[in-house]
Amino acid sequence: MTQSVLPLPDLEALRRAADPLADDVIARLMDAWDDDQPEAAHCKHECNFDILSVVTRQMEQWKTNGQLAQWRASGVDPKVAAELEAYVAAGLPLPAWADTAKIERAEALFVDFGMLSCTLLFCSSLPECYVIPDLAAVLHVAGQLEQRTEYRIRSTAAMIFPVMMVGGLTRPDGGGLAQVLKVRLIHATIRHLILRGNPERVRQLDYVPPLPSDGKGNLHHELFTLGWNIAEDGVPCSQDELAYTLLTFGYVFLRSLRKLGLALPKDDEEAYLHAWNVMGHVLGMETTLMAHTMAEAETLFTALQKRGRAQTYEPDPRPALGNALMRTMQNVIPLQVLKPFPVLLTRHLCGKTTARNIGIDHRVPFISRWLFIALMLVARSIDFTVRLVFKQFSMCRMITRVVGYQFTCKVLMDQTRPLKLPETLLNQMTAMTCDWHQDPKAPAWVNKLEQRLTGRKPGPVEGAQA
Repeated sequence: MTQSVLPLPDLEALRRAADPLADDVIARLMDAWDDDQPEAAHCKHECNFDILSVVTRQMEQWKTNGQLAQWRASGVDPKVAAELEAYVAAGLPLPAWADTAKIERAEALFVDFGMLSCTLLFCSSLPECYVIPDLAAVLHVAGQLEQRTEYRIRSTAAMIFPVMMVGGLTRPDGGGLAQVLKVRLIHATIRHLILRGNPERVRQLDYVPPLPSDGKGNLHHELFTLGWNIAEDGVPCSQDELAYTLLTFGYVFLRSLRKLGLALPKDDEEAYLHAWNVMGHVLGMETTLMAHTMAEAETLFTALQKRGRAQTYEPDPRPALGNALMRTMQNVIPLQVLKPFPVLLTRHLCGKTTARNIGIDHRVPFISRWLFIALMLVARSIDFTVRLVFKQFSMCRMITRVVGYQFTCKVLMDQTRPLKLPETLLNQMTAMTCDWHQDPKAPAWVNKLEQRLTGRKPGPVEGAQA
């Protein structure tokens, strides 16, 4: 394995490291208790859950980067307003090392890959997210992913797309910063509820015992009563988990392109990693966890995943998450023989160990498996031959775009269930995805073949808003 130029940070210490800026805001808003035992605050904090609804309503006002720079809270207690305004002011600026040219290049790459970007989100980034048991446990409780799979997937897209759209991190009309600051505060809320206090105050504890659930399925109450083994799992949404998650959206995306024979030039890969590092800064990630090259990213990702796999969490939430994700993809594929393709593509991109971890290592019909292997081999062979003359030609790109079309149109951009984004950003995303149905790097005959395989007619993306 290629070694990183930089030494690995102290990953063990980072398991108990959280995000002081966002954690302190939530703690002050929740009026953190003074008791030595967090569970003693149960009754008191049941009354304070209402403040979280107030915060959510204020965050709904955070729409674009430019608007957020001038944002002032309204209709709330002055102390609440002061806390939220101070948080936005502290979290909004980009770091001094942010390189606008690299960010713009990363945005262009994301848009250029279009439908393929969605395929890799579904078949590589999200599956790798579920590998770490305690991270999967938080996703399981916080998102009820098995019952609300599409909701959670769409929520993830509602963060990724605003960040990676043109100007998402750098322009006033972009919305990436606004969306990331929302997610950062949500992470702090999850930590506070699970640990029943500010992580800085309870980090010396080894265990937060579970409490009786009211059985009503209230998310805040479920998180508050969950219980948590800090000694084994660190704090929820810790720094190392944050780094791992962002690597699945940056490094794993680039690694998957390599596995599909679509590897980017070194400068482009590093520009893409840089954009996600900038996003990580806004999300509260420490700079010691930022990888700047593919070699560094590979080393860090491998170390984080190896240690995460060594953890145990009972009952194991990962197979339920993995299979729910696969079912969501299979439901939008029309032909029965092709329905196993998401499982097969995920195995190809993520490997056997990840497939086993998330419970998708079961047998699939022989005809589907044979067809998938034959399709990949033929596509790679055609690509190798034709690229001797046409450098940008790729059948693999076309095939994965066909898969991505199904996911984009029928899961992410279904007009009957629009993504939960401000109207301005939703319109921008709709316009961007409407352009994706034509691949500018493919010859006309490949685009026509893609249209036939997807069953769409020339024109805007099916289901897109006008």
